[in-house]
Amino acid sequence: MAATEDHSTTDAPRSAYYVTTPIYYVNDRPHLGHAYTTVAGDVLTRWHRQRGENVWYLTGTDEHGQKIMRTAEANGVTPQEWCDKLVEEAWKPLWQHLDIANDDFIRTTQQRHTDRVQEFVQDLHDKGEIYKGGYSGPYCVGCEEYKLPNELLPGATEDEKLCPIHKRPVEWLEEENYFFRLSAYGPKLLEFYAANPDFIAPATARNEVLRFVEQGLQDLSISRSTFNWGVPLPWDEKHVLYVWVDALQNYITAAGYGADPERFAELWPASVHLVGKDILRFHAVIWPAMLMAAGLPLPKRVVANGWLMVGGEKMSKSNLTGIAPTDLTSHFGVDAYRYYFLRAIPFGTDGSFSWEDFTARYTSELANDFGNLASRVAAMVGKYYGGTLPAATAAGAAEQAVVDGLAKAAAEADRKIGEELDFAGGIAAVFDFVKLVNGYLTEQEPWKVAKTAFGEGGSAAGSEEGQARLATILYTAAEALRATAVLLNPVMPATSAKLWDSLGAEESLGALADQTIATVADWGRLPAGATVTKGDILFPRLEEKPAS
Repeated sequence: MAATEDHSTTDAPRSAYYVTTPIYYVNDRPHLGHAYTTVAGDVLTRWHRQRGENVWYLTGTDEHGQKIMRTAEANGVTPQEWCDKLVEEAWKPLWQHLDIANDDFIRTTQQRHTDRVQEFVQDLHDKGEIYKGGYSGPYCVGCEEYKLPNELLPGATEDEKLCPIHKRPVEWLEEENYFFRLSAYGPKLLEFYAANPDFIAPATARNEVLRFVEQGLQDLSISRSTFNWGVPLPWDEKHVLYVWVDALQNYITAAGYGADPERFAELWPASVHLVGKDILRFHAVIWPAMLMAAGLPLPKRVVANGWLMVGGEKMSKSNLTGIAPTDLTSHFGVDAYRYYFLRAIPFGTDGSFSWEDFTARYTSELANDFGNLASRVAAMVGKYYGGTLPAATAAGAAEQAVVDGLAKAAAEADRKIGEELDFAGGIAAVFDFVKLVNGYLTEQEPWKVAKTAFGEGGSAAGSEEGQARLATILYTAAEALRATAVLLNPVMPATSAKLWDSLGAEESLGALADQTIATVADWGRLPAGATVTKGDILFPRLEEKPAS
């Protein structure tokens, strides 16, 4: 399913399961960290589509602020030209390459966004939630964020202080700004967190936010007057809106806030904001406080994923540790890429990328366990039954164990992926089932049963009992693969489509996209008589690691 874009006038479904990624800063090209969150959101929303739910998936780009202005100047172009080039040549193509099925792509330079942002802050200003004042303090242009003095790291000199994330010197800013009365919302936020314990996940993220708010909040500077690349304040155009206040509103402007009340009612509040842990405070403190001030509902959940690490450092372009996703997909393939990061790194924790671990999991789990199972089953149905799936007429305890294993795997994967956002646990449940089916074939030895069924080398008469047993074994394995294709479709859509086609399932069961989690464990859905073909190997042998 190709990524779509800019659906500001498209009718959204009612009661939508609305998932957002952060909108990504386009000062450079995307790296693995950006793709990690976006793939997670794609798997989550694809899973909920398979539940039969109405789903809306939003991603996009954050295009204002001082960092982008400076990057554009360094490259000899205007900020708008820089953003247009990066979005069209890097960001959108990568999401299409990774098979991201987003429903909308918002850019903060779009008028549908900027107009509504001005309305939002004007409303807060009219309500007395914004006032004029002066500010002086340390500022990280890389984060586009003021820093508290106790957050900074020592630099090369006594006076130099470093951003703890970018490890680069902060700048000291002094200017007249407008402020949002964030300090007034500390008690209200704590009350909300207590009433909604699942609002922030994982628990470590929730605890961090609680500690931060309990220490007391400072009012938030929401404007800048030293540069002009941003959304002008409607009541004072000498100031542009602080980029984070602008960016956070994408979640409502894309949903129709101020422009399409019916659509906004269908989509808002968001079901899940997926964010990196470094921007957790913006989403779990500042954003809810702004919504409270505006009298709007708060999102249902903010879920923070950990960092992808390289050499002990957070992966980022500024630290020269950014790895392009295409460096990996060109070697392992897109589906293996989607699988690996969600399987190997529990969502919500930091994790280190390892080429060696990726290679080991590809070979063991994808090629040997899953791909080889699909190839063996298709080959045996072709060899013994001419590619026509036989009926199971001699099922017993061994087959029941497979049926029970499927029911367990489907329920566990649905709970872990669909509710807990435990992608690693959900995928592991499916692959435990794959291992169960492999073990079933090893124990039942259909290649030996075939000799009983058809006679040694075809020279002796076979037995009806052996034929019934062989047919049952192969049907059981093929039906297990049918369910596996559905369960893995959100994670590896291209691979699942190949398997679905190999099983001849579309002709009898319809499109893979129309299959549901509710019926995936209903045993016997793949009918006898389906045409099974041995297609391309799902996970070919890897070539040698390319030279770095």
